[in-house]
Amino acid sequence: MKRNATSKPFFSAEQMAAALASAPDTTVQDASNPGTHAADWDNAIVSHSLGELRDTLAQRRARGKNKRPTKEQVAVRYSPEVLAAFKATGRGWQTRMNAALADWLKAHSPDELKA
Repeated sequence: MKRNATSKPFFSAEQMAAALASAPDTTVQDASNPGTHAADWDNAIVSHSLGELRDTLAQRRARGKNKRPTKEQVAVRYSPEVLAAFKATGRGWQTRMNAALADWLKAHSPDELKA
């Protein structure tokens, strides 16, 4: 339930004070709650609002500009049989198709391509 000006506190001031007084001064460290080191916080994100946190995370996730693309996007038409055979091999079929074409190029001379 959201607190508003008319809602009563769930715990009384005395109950909250008693809970704080009985709490240990330091956290209990065990296998399920290990202590942290300064290096654990090197990449921490400090923000003061949810919007600021979202903006910071979006900037971290943003991919930089591709300086030297290694491949070129083109539209090619293949026969249904060839496409079905490569797709049947599962994920990565486009990479395998590229490798098969590269192997074919190694086995054939550039003169054969002109014919």
